[in-house]
Amino acid sequence: MNLKTLGKALLFPHMAIMIILIPTAAVFLTYSMVFRGTESVWAITSYVLAAYTLTVWCFRIPDLIRFFKTVKQENKYARIWQDDTRLRVNVSLYGTIVWNTAYAILQLGMGLWHQSFWFCSLACYYISLAVMRFSLVRYTRRHQPGEQMFHELRKYRTCGIVFLIMNLVLTLMIFFMVYWNRTFHHHEITTIAMAAYTFGSLTKAIVNVIRYRKYQSPVYSASKAISLAAACVSMLTLESTMLTTFGGETMSLTGRRILLGVSGGSISLLIIAMAIYMIVQGTKKIKLLGAAKE
Repeated sequence: MNLKTLGKALLFPHMAIMIILIPTAAVFLTYSMVFRGTESVWAITSYVLAAYTLTVWCFRIPDLIRFFKTVKQENKYARIWQDDTRLRVNVSLYGTIVWNTAYAILQLGMGLWHQSFWFCSLACYYISLAVMRFSLVRYTRRHQPGEQMFHELRKYRTCGIVFLIMNLVLTLMIFFMVYWNRTFHHHEITTIAMAAYTFGSLTKAIVNVIRYRKYQSPVYSASKAISLAAACVSMLTLESTMLTTFGGETMSLTGRRILLGVSGGSISLLIIAMAIYMIVQGTKKIKLLGAAKE
């Protein structure tokens, strides 16, 4: 075997090997960081294995893009999913309703068990998200986008009003974080995984808010605004977790309070601005529709 063949075998291994590498690298990395320390032989080996896994998958990105394009074009279920916006929105709403409800019940149970206002405030927040999404999915399950614009605008405006009410709960959560120093502490790996998920959710929420504007459906826009608000609050929780996990010894309590206060205030103002925009635009368009009917 010459060097060219060997290099190709190392950089472009069989897909089965690449799939096996992902859990193997993850297990080795977790084991070394949790049980062996960051400077042990196990840690160095896991770093090399993780870097190799990432490298070979990066080399396969063009092939993966071509594969998914082919599936998208030739598979009838993939085409249905791509072409049916209503189906995607409904699946997204149902999934987030289940998640928000389950998480709210968990937080409420913890709040009652520990007699904690912090967990109860989290439960109220996620219950509000679930109620808003349930209201939207009741409409999207029965009607096409734009079919009953007056009812869509009313739901759009109602979501804006609920956002203002929810902001009171958010303010209470920020108060707990800043004044009472109510934060979370997780293992470094857990925190990194939370960061990856949260940043991914925020990026997806921002893209969807822009993308779904083209459908001219207030209900669809409201559903994506809810996702954006949820992602922003998740960012605040992540920031609190990261400050506690990674900055506990390097940043003072006053510094953490200032940073969380500024971030929380900015997110609160963003949600207020979004709520006011939804209320103003919804009311304005409802009036225009009423004038057009007359």
